[in-house]
Amino acid sequence: MSHYTTVNGLSIAYEVIGDGGRPWSITPGGRFSKDTPGVREMAHALAEHGNQVLIWDRPNCGESDVCFDGPSESAMQADTLVALLRHLDMTPAVITGGSGGSRVSMLAASSHRDAAAGLAVWWISGGVYGLMTLGMHYCGGSLTAAWNDGMEAVAALPEWAEVLERRPENRQRFLDQDPKAFVASMERWMGAYCNCTGELVPGLSEADARSFTLPTLVFRSGESDFHHTRATSERIAEVLPNAELVEPPWGDTEWHERGRARTSGESEGLFVRWPLLVPQLLEWSANQLQ
Repeated sequence: MSHYTTVNGLSIAYEVIGDGGRPWSITPGGRFSKDTPGVREMAHALAEHGNQVLIWDRPNCGESDVCFDGPSESAMQADTLVALLRHLDMTPAVITGGSGGSRVSMLAASSHRDAAAGLAVWWISGGVYGLMTLGMHYCGGSLTAAWNDGMEAVAALPEWAEVLERRPENRQRFLDQDPKAFVASMERWMGAYCNCTGELVPGLSEADARSFTLPTLVFRSGESDFHHTRATSERIAEVLPNAELVEPPWGDTEWHERGRARTSGESEGLFVRWPLLVPQLLEWSANQLQ
């Protein structure tokens, strides 16, 4: 059952699973909510081994407020995650996430190092194609609608249907946006995916990454996955001083298989097999974290 609190001026929906022990956070990808199949199940699997696990709806997801501030959507969400962990007295936490959630997790841990005990990431978005498609996926439709027809048109987009249905107050938050300022925000957020020279992921420079010494577990991406390129995962593991690169508990084509199953209706979501990560996460945390 969701709880709600206000951090950084935003209403955030969250759940904490487990009664105590080491704090963890799990951040899903896309604009998927904490209720996406696999996320809660992963949290329960971690909690069964004496951990306390935060799952949450990022701003612009699920039951939380929409927000269009910050240098990028991921940076804004990363700052919100850390504020939420601090509010819940769950720092330092093992900060984990997959796909877009891996980017949020890396920015949260690297920008607020006292809030993190360790970092674990998988399905890390990268490569020219992967990053350019993200800019259009997250920002292109909203930018076009605001430019041509104003904020009513943005609020009518299918991509925002869930945050309006599950948190009706968000409609007014859309309508209160000045269209020109909103377009500027979308352009700034798109630009975060373009200006990646010297950055491991958007918003994390290689220089900053080299000074990030907390234990990190990186799951190698599939060679077939051009959204989360293998080269990106391997480079991150190479640059982070205290990173361990491991094989994931699934085959090379996992991302494609989950996407096809979701599209065909055979599976409930992209993250249904995330609980399979838990044994490796527990072994790593037992060996590497104080």
